[in-house]
Amino acid sequence: MFDDTPISLSTASRCKFRISPAISVLVLLVLLSLVPAFGQNEDFRVLNRWIIHADAPNAFYRYLSSQAFDLLDKRASHIAQLQTKQDWLNRQAQLRETLLRIVGPFPQKTPLNAQITGVVQKEGFRLEKVIYESMPSFFVTAGLFIPDDLKGRTPAILFCSGHSEAAFRRLLYQQVVLNLVKKGFIVLAIDPIGQGERVYYFDDKTGESRIGGPTKEHSYPGAQCFISGASIARYFIWDGIRGIDYLLTRREVDPERIGCHGLSGGGTQSAYIAAFDERVKAVAPTGYITSFKRLSESIGVQDAEQNFYHGIASGIDHADLLAVRAPKPALIVATTRDFFSIQGVRETFQEVKKAYDAFGEIENIQLVEDDYTHGYTRQNREAIYGFFQRHLGLAGDASEQEVDYLNPEETRVTRTGQIVTHAEGETVFSINKKETQVLLDRLAESRQNLGSHIRHVKAAAKELSGFIPPEGSVTGLVFRGRYQREGYSLELYFMQGEGTYVIPFLLMVPEGAGPKPALIYLHPSGKSAEAESGGQMEWFVKQGYLVLAPDLIGTGEMGPGDSARGDSYSFKVGQAAYNLWFASLQIARSPVGIHAGDIIRCVHYLKSRSDVDEQGISALAVGEMSPALLHAAAFEPAISRIACVEPFVSYRSIVMNEYYQPKFVLSAVPGALRAYDLPDLAACLAPRKVLMINVTDQNGHRAWPHALQQEFAIARSAYSAKQADDRFAIRNWESYESIDTVFSDWIE
Repeated sequence: MFDDTPISLSTASRCKFRISPAISVLVLLVLLSLVPAFGQNEDFRVLNRWIIHADAPNAFYRYLSSQAFDLLDKRASHIAQLQTKQDWLNRQAQLRETLLRIVGPFPQKTPLNAQITGVVQKEGFRLEKVIYESMPSFFVTAGLFIPDDLKGRTPAILFCSGHSEAAFRRLLYQQVVLNLVKKGFIVLAIDPIGQGERVYYFDDKTGESRIGGPTKEHSYPGAQCFISGASIARYFIWDGIRGIDYLLTRREVDPERIGCHGLSGGGTQSAYIAAFDERVKAVAPTGYITSFKRLSESIGVQDAEQNFYHGIASGIDHADLLAVRAPKPALIVATTRDFFSIQGVRETFQEVKKAYDAFGEIENIQLVEDDYTHGYTRQNREAIYGFFQRHLGLAGDASEQEVDYLNPEETRVTRTGQIVTHAEGETVFSINKKETQVLLDRLAESRQNLGSHIRHVKAAAKELSGFIPPEGSVTGLVFRGRYQREGYSLELYFMQGEGTYVIPFLLMVPEGAGPKPALIYLHPSGKSAEAESGGQMEWFVKQGYLVLAPDLIGTGEMGPGDSARGDSYSFKVGQAAYNLWFASLQIARSPVGIHAGDIIRCVHYLKSRSDVDEQGISALAVGEMSPALLHAAAFEPAISRIACVEPFVSYRSIVMNEYYQPKFVLSAVPGALRAYDLPDLAACLAPRKVLMINVTDQNGHRAWPHALQQEFAIARSAYSAKQADDRFAIRNWESYESIDTVFSDWIE
């Protein structure tokens, strides 16, 4: 075991070996030079060597998952009570209403304006290269594979690609598509958003996405949709529904025999489309169906299109995507070593079987599995072929055949290889921007009645952020030690947070008797960021403030943890744990709402101390912690003074601009723009003293004065109404200015 006792001169003097006088002097000088450094070496870790908190960095995800499990258990209790066909019919009606609410609303159907950009004749079939508009100027690129020598109307299958940059052109997918064609099926293979020839953040200089791979192309605009209270899944589903519309314009297609299939992300899409479109007679989602419980326990929730806005909170699980369409034929295709838990697959299958049994058609729901990782096996592919042959009425041999793959030139649909350079059209961002503008117009109208608007903002912010008011008393307080510094002590504590996790914090206590003003210091890097001697926190201590710096869950010792790194983490424009944020929105919570509650717990702790002036509790937040502070201050009047250093200006700025910093997403509240924005929270604080320093835009660059004037107009109106214009200030902190210059007026 290592002894971490600091080295001292007395320790060195007890050495048994002999050294020369010259070396002795040199060693003495070196040791003397080290004494101040070792003497001042301070460890700010609060949970160090506390085994029970060894996994503290993953506490955030575990806490979110525990809440998801509670919601899923409640759902399971309801499902267990369903017995009869009428029970399931009632459940289906409820599911349709819920799914439409959390995914839709879908737009009106508009002309497809389908065009065929080329035809490739191959042995036994032809490929027609198709572009259609699922919404006006929202182009979908696709390949329509038509067998030769068709006799009458033929069954057709909508093929959805998984998370591959090549989409249906990938050889793995061509193998399935071409085998289906060989067996006589017409197949429409569409490019999902962000894949194939629909890369919306395409850089024509590099030939790659400016954001990253497919999951990044989904999650980056998906976050903007969620902030506006919408699900990007809607776009994937609507593209598929309109793809079926296109199939039904073709005289070769039998409208009564439509199938849908896809692997991985394509499994997600096929399950979604079949759940929403009753024209899909048979569906075979592959490498996707499991359960949210097993998903949360294992790899966690995935990229944006695999999450519905408040999905789990609305009682939705994977099984519902199949149960809602019972008793229509469905085949769940799985592999035992997939990262989509096979245990979840089997449990979901058993649940869905109950629905089909109630309808008296249990043979219409099947599960086929093989021992493999994530992907296809020949056994599973042949099961898919046989399933569609049987249920779409196309007899034949289900055995897989050898195929001749098409080359990239043969499968290229657009002139340039990407729709964004082929034709000027809409993107997920541009459509969501237009829809969000409607929300912003409503928000502007609400702001005209200042009093009622502010009351509404407070209520809506609590609900949408998932804020849970903390109890008044502080629980689980543990003192961990103290360092003495010149003029004050630095103390280490932790206390109970909202859940089973703890809040580690540093407390800097100035010398002297009597109540002192207090400051809560919030930093995205955690409590240690400015805790060194000479740091920002010490400046406030020197002004007589008692300073509390916490590690809010997900920061410092409390995160972010390995579980935060999902399939939407390392973007080319920055890093952020989108998957953690998706986990919170699924249960109608947000990191901001949880942080706000824990900030108020810090307030309660300070109020419990006899050496704190309850009327003088201030709070300062840096960067991404600013939205949490604004929410907490709006909910807790005991926070008498607020400062935000380098806050991003608004949620509006993230949604209404094509590019933004991914790190800001964790500070966003899903659905916020339906009711409020960050400047509205600032307005709720009037007439308390508020200082905004170096406000940034959505990319982290200093915001322009006209943008600040526009964004914070509501806050200035609120302060003016309270005759407190001088108590709301926005200023820049230039590099040559001292901390005294910036904060002296604020602390007066």
